[in-house]
Amino acid sequence: MESLNGFMVFVQVAETRSFVAAGRVLGVSASAVGKSIARLEDKLGARLFHRSTRSITLTSEGARFLERSRRILAEIEAAQLEISQASAAPRGRLRVSLPLVSALMLPVLSDFMQAYPQIELDLDFTDRVVDVIDEGFDAVVRIGEPGDSRLVARKLGTFRWRVVGSPAYFERRGTPKTPADLLDHTCLHYRYPSTGRLETWALRRAKGEPELALPVSMICNNIETRVCFALEGRGIAYLPDFSIREPLADGRLRAVLSSHLERPGVVHVLWPASKHPSPKVRALVDFLSAHVFPSTRKTASR
Repeated sequence: MESLNGFMVFVQVAETRSFVAAGRVLGVSASAVGKSIARLEDKLGARLFHRSTRSITLTSEGARFLERSRRILAEIEAAQLEISQASAAPRGRLRVSLPLVSALMLPVLSDFMQAYPQIELDLDFTDRVVDVIDEGFDAVVRIGEPGDSRLVARKLGTFRWRVVGSPAYFERRGTPKTPADLLDHTCLHYRYPSTGRLETWALRRAKGEPELALPVSMICNNIETRVCFALEGRGIAYLPDFSIREPLADGRLRAVLSSHLERPGVVHVLWPASKHPSPKVRALVDFLSAHVFPSTRKTASR
């Protein structure tokens, strides 16, 4: 503890450039500060400050020691925070950004709210790319692979893409048997708000074969509109299976070209990198991991 106190005194002197000011912050006399620095220098066998009647400046050894001292004190503070938070109940405002996939997230978030009544959920539904740290989000849920190295990511699970239409539409226009058949159909598209680009339908094609330029009959920036238009027989849509489970089960929508779809989709929850995430963030991550895709094996990534 004496060594720790020496670190704290040294850092205060280095930051204030004054024994008097450091003593004022620490609640001790300037003389006590000077004696503490002298003992630390004797113990290290090195001079940490250049002293004059007008100023106190770090030596080169002092500058290096300051960097290490700050790390040591930060680690101690983090360890104290971790211990204190371990027994703390998750509480407070929790700001979360989520994609526009209410069928996937809303029932789980409702259950989370019931399970953690002391957490105030602040939910922002958008498909634009948010800056988690700069915009002050505690966590985000996103479809696709994570791309921000400042964030920790946990995979919540995977889903299948489906190309779907209503029975009435297929009776009227015919059922596509190959991806190329889509060129003669009414296709309902999604536009990414952040880039303005249309979502690619991941249809398997031969090596060297160009991507199909699908007809564009309607464009929107959410799932619900495409589901509605497909149910009404207005065209064919490319949708995640979790958004259309009931219509597929009861026959209001039919899936086509299933053997031609290339890859599954993946959902992650991401939060700012920290050795000690807050209890409310840990509670959200663990709850989503257990309930969003309960039958899917979860893995963590960074």
